[in-house]
Amino acid sequence: MSFKIAIIGAGSVGFTKKLFTDILCVPEFRDIEFALTDLSEHNLGMIKAILDKVVEANGLPTRVTATTDRRKALEGARYIISCVRVGGLEAYADDIRIPLKYGIDQCVGDTICAGGILYGQRNIPVILDFCKDIREVAATGAKFLNYANPMAMNTWAAIEYGKVDTVGLCHGVQHGAEQIAEVLGAKSRHELDYVCSGINHQTWFIDLRLNGRKIGNDELVAAFEAHPVYSQQEKLRIDVLKRFGVYSTESNGHLSEYLPWYRKRPDEITRWIDMSDWIHGETGGYLRYSTETRNWFETEYPQFLEAASKPIDPAKRSNEHASHILEALETNRVYRGHFNVRNNGVITNLPQDAIIESPGFVDRFGINMAAGITLPEACAATCMSSINVQRMSVHAAVSGDIDLLKLAVLHDPLVGAVSTPEEVWQMVDEMVVAQAQWLPQYAHAVPAAKERLSKSAVKTREWAGAARRNVRSIEELRAEKAALKQAG
Repeated sequence: MSFKIAIIGAGSVGFTKKLFTDILCVPEFRDIEFALTDLSEHNLGMIKAILDKVVEANGLPTRVTATTDRRKALEGARYIISCVRVGGLEAYADDIRIPLKYGIDQCVGDTICAGGILYGQRNIPVILDFCKDIREVAATGAKFLNYANPMAMNTWAAIEYGKVDTVGLCHGVQHGAEQIAEVLGAKSRHELDYVCSGINHQTWFIDLRLNGRKIGNDELVAAFEAHPVYSQQEKLRIDVLKRFGVYSTESNGHLSEYLPWYRKRPDEITRWIDMSDWIHGETGGYLRYSTETRNWFETEYPQFLEAASKPIDPAKRSNEHASHILEALETNRVYRGHFNVRNNGVITNLPQDAIIESPGFVDRFGINMAAGITLPEACAATCMSSINVQRMSVHAAVSGDIDLLKLAVLHDPLVGAVSTPEEVWQMVDEMVVAQAQWLPQYAHAVPAAKERLSKSAVKTREWAGAARRNVRSIEELRAEKAALKQAG
């Protein structure tokens, strides 16, 4: 087989390498072309050198090109994969910093909540530019695989406004299933069969079977509470399991952002989170982790380049969906996974236009979703709160309507549990002004926002959050990795 895959945001070096080696685990894909594109020539140069080393070490005919000219990269591409983070860590820091001034403490802030909504405002105009290029220069019928957050908003915009065949992909379901398999004592994750459905980052394991035996809620609660690690790291998640009767895919820290109950007071935050790793609820945890990862990669790049000379091992192919979807579409080897698509009746008690994450099967005829799923009422209600915010956020991002944007933020569950309408209105003005360079659709609204900010009487505070940690230095990271290696 010979076709072209374009990767937008390929400067996300570690993830791009994973996708690349996963895809090349498919024997039929040896002779394809990868076209890498990114705004950063520096990052493009680094990732191309790594992928070229992989190709050389494995004696492959695979072609790798790299360009900052996105349209050139997309020309003739059959598949387009997006891993973009518009505004980079600079804008992301404001997604965390500014809401903290209004009492909103986020762990990740990239899906909904104040940070995730503004992240969507930055991403959606760019996503629609991608879609325009795909329609004009990519192969006829090209498929757009979106890995970028906010997953639901980006995918919603690409389908509703971009008019491109789009699927959103995430790995939360796989990670949740691995946890469940572990606490139940499975020898392999393949012993666990499950139906997981909802919306991205709020997906629910509504049917669990271990070696064909149905697992009830009481058994699952007992298994998690008995686990020496998860019983501490996933306290909030276990509490939701007890109350809702189903386990959520999302991590302890991330899940806490989508609910109005656990992060609205500092004392409640520290009660429910765990500080052993950022993902369990640390204030701005993912921002710290992302910053450290970038710094580490820049410093330790020669080691990453050296590691690229190892043979590709198909046994180590990851469970990221992209390579398996492409394999199914091209070879007709059926793949079952969980995909973000427009609902269209797949989940009976969620809106038709919502972007849902649910099971589907892929073969040469495309992605075929398992329809007729009904969520437990509490799960559907929680998803609905986010869907309503997502819908308003997408429409605001496309129209540049700052009033609709403020209403979207106001209706966010965590924001509404913490902030008053006056605080929300000022916070959105402040975020739009701070991020104006990445928000062209709001250029007309920035002068008035600045004027309102100059006259506002709403009080703010300088607050680091309930559980903030400083970014670690390269030396600290080296010492920690050395200690873990010695202990292991």
